[in-house]
Amino acid sequence: MGIFDFVKKQFIDALQWNEESEGVLSWRYPMADFEIQNGATLTVRESQMAMFVDEGRVADVFGPGNYTLTTKTLPVLTNLKNWDKLFASPFKSDVYFFSTRIQTGRKWGTPQPITIRDKDFDAIRIRAFGMFSYRVGDPKQFFTELAGTREVYTRDDVEAQLQGIMLASMANSLGASNIPFLDMAANQTLMAQQVKGDLAIAFERYGLGLDEFNVGTVSLPDELQQALDARIGAGMKGGLSADKMAGFTRFQTAEAIPLAAQNEGGLAGIGAGLSAGVAMGQVMAQGLGLGGAAGQPGATPGSAQAPAAQPAAPAEAAPAAAADSPAARLEQLKGLLDKGLISQADYDDAKAKVLQKLIG
Repeated sequence: MGIFDFVKKQFIDALQWNEESEGVLSWRYPMADFEIQNGATLTVRESQMAMFVDEGRVADVFGPGNYTLTTKTLPVLTNLKNWDKLFASPFKSDVYFFSTRIQTGRKWGTPQPITIRDKDFDAIRIRAFGMFSYRVGDPKQFFTELAGTREVYTRDDVEAQLQGIMLASMANSLGASNIPFLDMAANQTLMAQQVKGDLAIAFERYGLGLDEFNVGTVSLPDELQQALDARIGAGMKGGLSADKMAGFTRFQTAEAIPLAAQNEGGLAGIGAGLSAGVAMGQVMAQGLGLGGAAGQPGATPGSAQAPAAQPAAPAEAAPAAAADSPAARLEQLKGLLDKGLISQADYDDAKAKVLQKLIG
């Protein structure tokens, strides 16, 4: 190197970062062909940390303060370069600054519902949204696992990585919390604490410290919300049984009767539809409070369920057939009307069809 080139060569005598851009977590000092002058100063402000990397190996890490760079203040780097005690020449090393300020007001959410086990519904898919805050806690770990040698690494870069970690941790945490969905709204603080504990462990792996985590809203996908609304409606519209699911089934049956009465064949079509399952037929009979079994004479809508009929003799076949008579049909329709299970219009329509069949 000629004397002119040596004079023209530039040296760095002060290293610092002013954090001019918002949201930058890691910034590499622009070295190019510059060399750090022995005895140069390093200024690390509060909420910052600095790290020297030599030939890809992490060397010294500095917290807030002002340092004069010598073999005493660069012990690891000195050892890596095998400098003697009289080191006086410039040196080259990558210097990275890290912002350790708390990144507040960061939003998180579940773009797609996550599936968890639930005490009441067995398995459900939920969406959740909230806020969290974090900071760079271990620059060496953060550099090794995430930032790497990039000139600038922002919170947008890291949060794209964190979203997947958060969703996986939330699914595990909520599944293990045993908090039913119907109680989640009242236990959002408890739920957030459970998730935060698991997330903090996941964040530490990347050199990050989770500062705050809260759950703002928890909701179901539209189709599941509609099913839940129907179940709530069952309790409001007559689900008086101690067994909530039985009440829900009775509610669905009652809702289906007016629709069936409007179809061709009227209420007679209900029997054909329910014949596909014997169990469903029994549930309908219990839900509607029909005491007598189908085919028993004298059964009324409000009567208690009669004991099982004894085998009938051939001579009794004629009275049994009377259950299908127009009078019995009209009596059953009147019972349904009195219970409020069908409307007056449904009753009048079904009655007209029975009478039309009778008159011909």
